[in-house]
Amino acid sequence: MKKQKRFKTLAQRQARIGRLFVYPWLVGFMIFFAWPFIQSIIFAFSQLDVSPEGYKLNFVGLSNFIKALREDPNFIRYLTTEIGNIVVNIPLIIMFSLFIAILLNQRFRGRTIVRAIFFLPVVVMSGALLYVLESNSLEQFNIGAQAGMAMSNSPFLRGIDFRMFLVRITGNIPFLMPVINAIDRIYEIIWKSGVQILIFLAGLQSIPASLYEVAQVEGATSWEVFWKITLPMISPIILVNVIYTVIDSFTDYSNDVLRYILEVAFRQLNHGYSAAIAWLYFLIVGAILLILIWIISKRVFYMNE
Repeated sequence: MKKQKRFKTLAQRQARIGRLFVYPWLVGFMIFFAWPFIQSIIFAFSQLDVSPEGYKLNFVGLSNFIKALREDPNFIRYLTTEIGNIVVNIPLIIMFSLFIAILLNQRFRGRTIVRAIFFLPVVVMSGALLYVLESNSLEQFNIGAQAGMAMSNSPFLRGIDFRMFLVRITGNIPFLMPVINAIDRIYEIIWKSGVQILIFLAGLQSIPASLYEVAQVEGATSWEVFWKITLPMISPIILVNVIYTVIDSFTDYSNDVLRYILEVAFRQLNHGYSAAIAWLYFLIVGAILLILIWIISKRVFYMNE
């Protein structure tokens, strides 16, 4: 008797395709990262002494973690600085990315070229190169300031002049602090918004056109359409971009905490303490992500609900 062929449901086929995408990462993790991952945990609870014959581990328990939280001023200072930067950068990057994505979603000549320009930093820039450019820009500004040459042509100086202009007009410095911080970070915001713009653009293009047609028939204004249709429909994309922005900022090469971890490991050769502060950093970042996901998820709208 011929065996009847069993047909798989759509959900089963989608699950199989999903597993096929996960398997390469899982195999790569098991081959290349599983043992270093376990080894870093062992190092975090040990004092590692390196010698020509190899290395020797001395178990010290929680001493490395206690040192990081109570005795090391650099780790706490770098960590609080980066958390403060994240608190300021996330809203600026998300709002700027959404604004640019809405503009790029409109129909106009040269739209493809403009999209490529905004996404170009993601293609050609790495975190290390961005750090070098920022350092070179600051160094050139210092040289120009000392020599008194072409100071009025410096974009950084123009930002200072603009801030002084605002202060003279309003006279309210505390009120202007958010604006001043945004001006100071505009270079960083633009260069770190490429992926977010692309994700927002994909989300905007996935919104059914029928929703906008109905709103137009009902006489809704553009402002009402944005708050009642566009923003709720892309709220899941906002959550994705917030998560991406946090991870990208906390793993960027210019991050002081990461550079401090590398300095402790490869300059001070204190691999045990370096592993401990790396794990502390990982746990803190994970906790921040969970808090953000918990807060934003309450405001996320899913159309199938």
